[in-house]
Amino acid sequence: MLKPGDQQPADMEVDPSAAAEEKPAIRFSINVLELMREAQMQHGLRQSDYTRYRRYCSARLRRLYKSLKFLHGRGKYTRRNITESTVTDVRYLHIVFYMAERAWSHAMEKKTAGTNAQQRIYMLGRFRKAVKWASLFSQLCSVKGDSRTSLEAEAYASYMKGALFFEQDKNIEVAMINFKNTRAVYEELGKYGSIENQLLCRQRIEEVEPMIDFCSHKLGGSSLQAHELLDTANDLLKAKMEAVLSETRSQQAASMTEFYWLGRRFPITNAKTRVSILKAQQLEKDLNGSATESIAADKKLGIFDKIFSAYHDARSCIRNDLASAGNAENIRDDLNGLDKAVSAVLGLRTIERNQLLVSIAKSKFTKHRDEKNERITKPEELVRLYDLLIQNTTDLTDLVSSGRNKNEEENSFIHEYELKGLAFRAERCFFLAKSYSSAGKRAEAYALFCHARTLTDSTLQQLANSPDKALIQDLKSLCDNCRSNSCIEHATGIMEEESVPLKLSKGVSTMSLGDDKTKENKYLLDMLERYESAIGEPNTKGPCRIAQFPPPFQAVPCNPIVLDMAYNAIEFPSLENRMKKEKKGLLSRFWG
Repeated sequence: MLKPGDQQPADMEVDPSAAAEEKPAIRFSINVLELMREAQMQHGLRQSDYTRYRRYCSARLRRLYKSLKFLHGRGKYTRRNITESTVTDVRYLHIVFYMAERAWSHAMEKKTAGTNAQQRIYMLGRFRKAVKWASLFSQLCSVKGDSRTSLEAEAYASYMKGALFFEQDKNIEVAMINFKNTRAVYEELGKYGSIENQLLCRQRIEEVEPMIDFCSHKLGGSSLQAHELLDTANDLLKAKMEAVLSETRSQQAASMTEFYWLGRRFPITNAKTRVSILKAQQLEKDLNGSATESIAADKKLGIFDKIFSAYHDARSCIRNDLASAGNAENIRDDLNGLDKAVSAVLGLRTIERNQLLVSIAKSKFTKHRDEKNERITKPEELVRLYDLLIQNTTDLTDLVSSGRNKNEEENSFIHEYELKGLAFRAERCFFLAKSYSSAGKRAEAYALFCHARTLTDSTLQQLANSPDKALIQDLKSLCDNCRSNSCIEHATGIMEEESVPLKLSKGVSTMSLGDDKTKENKYLLDMLERYESAIGEPNTKGPCRIAQFPPPFQAVPCNPIVLDMAYNAIEFPSLENRMKKEKKGLLSRFWG
């Protein structure tokens, strides 16, 4: 051990530069929105007094300069710039923030006072100064702050840029892009944290919404182009948002120890599994929230895809834990139960997604073709979707009923989805009848409509005490449709049967043994010498008559038939003297 007066040996000396390299970088944390709201509401902006708030910012800056001893000289003013190397305390970031706030409040003070041309130039200069300091604040926070601070500073800078372009009344597209970036950040940040944080984010979104609407109104027909620009400009911002959300989910997942499903609790030990399940549950809240009716169907399908991806990641982590669990029975039982619960939730979300597809297809089933030539849903497509739903409900009930000791909640869940499976079968039978009806098969369609009505009545009897009023209402509507369609098919079939003899007699009466007087098609190659249309009637969709193909048959003269009559009267000379004679021996001559 070294005494206070002894020197450290040479081999134990520490290189200060190496120690500095090993020391981790300090990351500051600032809740930018909360800091801004607290300063504004307590110092004048509750009464829209921008002058008071500007004076507070100046006083706050003086106190920060004095506490940090970051003064600008005595007598002669010499500005000291704040760079990345300067920021060794979080108060340096506060200095840059309040510089931006002071410039913004000064600009708003001039704006509310009513400006002439000269004062407007001064006001825009203050806005540019605010953008300059806000951009520096965002740059410093991206290096010295944590991920959430960096994201909030980015949103703050985007708002300042949008305000500048908005006041300049030019580059409205860029202003709308910056305002939408701000709104997107606070929409994501408002999903996590405390109630106060969610309320602040909601207020900030309400402030930005009128500006976005005004920019969209100013753009008019080019709003779509601005939306496309937003998609291309948001890559870096989306990456920051995803990083912040991942960090927030990891913090929340640390307190998540169990997964609750149908009255059973399953412990979660893997951190990656907790994060994946938490991500899926947050997406489910977005999907089932109060504003879900305003979400477009395409966006809902995208959220469903993200939910499936999160649950699949959770199942993959569970399977990996099962592979490494070994022979520990308790751990394997818990993991198998968790895997079954996650698989059941995944199957449930699959049914909800397919029901959404059915609702989209039904909305297009009764539509007529509009000016956009939107494709109409055929009944065969709905039959295919209901096949998927029947298979999904069967798989889900089989999965939940696979356990030995089922509780009351599991039994009620199985019964509920068995009844839903019967409802899906009735719907499938109805649209199958529709497909036969469109093909002109009246007898088959009538029989299927009657069978669909029978299935519907049977399901309604079993759902008499069910709390699912929406499903009961849908089945009652389906029962009425089955009855009306079966009557229509019955009447149409009788009418068609009665009209068969009439059509037959009319066809026989028009038959003739004489020359066919039907109109001949004229082709362009046959009438090149006169101007006459070969397209046909304007309301018909037939092809252009350019030339007949395959070409018609033409009469061709037969080759002459030559009969050789002199052959039988000719006498041919004998050729025996020319034939070669065989030579015979003595014995052959004797025996002849």
